[in-house]
Amino acid sequence: MSKIIVTGVDGSDTALQAAKKAASYAIAFEAELHVLSAYAVNMTETIQSIRSRSLPGEAASAYKSMVHDAAQEAERIAVSVAETLRNDFPNLTVLSRAVEGPPGAAISGESERVGADLIVVGNKRVQGPTRILGSVARAIAAETDCDLLIVNTH
Repeated sequence: MSKIIVTGVDGSDTALQAAKKAASYAIAFEAELHVLSAYAVNMTETIQSIRSRSLPGEAASAYKSMVHDAAQEAERIAVSVAETLRNDFPNLTVLSRAVEGPPGAAISGESERVGADLIVVGNKRVQGPTRILGSVARAIAAETDCDLLIVNTH
């Protein structure tokens, strides 16, 4: 059975730090690493865009364009981090993918789909009253059946 580690990235430095930690674990456990970047269309922007369109076809086109743009940006982020990790860890198998949905749900769902053994995320926004678990980590912990590692990136 192959071992799989999943990490979620969003273009932030803390996510990159967590991804590098995930890569070091993947090397240690002889696992492949899946780098995921989640995307979801901002509903406020979508509603504003639809309201500004006079024809239903234009609104649908605007929505499709927003989804496409969000997916492209998420893919760019995942590929960029994967390339960095391949350079830093040349013997590591790194796969990248954009996944639709809120980050916690998207990472949990994709981790289940690929049969992940471990999910690694950073502790971005894990400060103050939310320091017990950040929102993404909390969502993943509630939804996943595999182990979750929250990397201290501060």
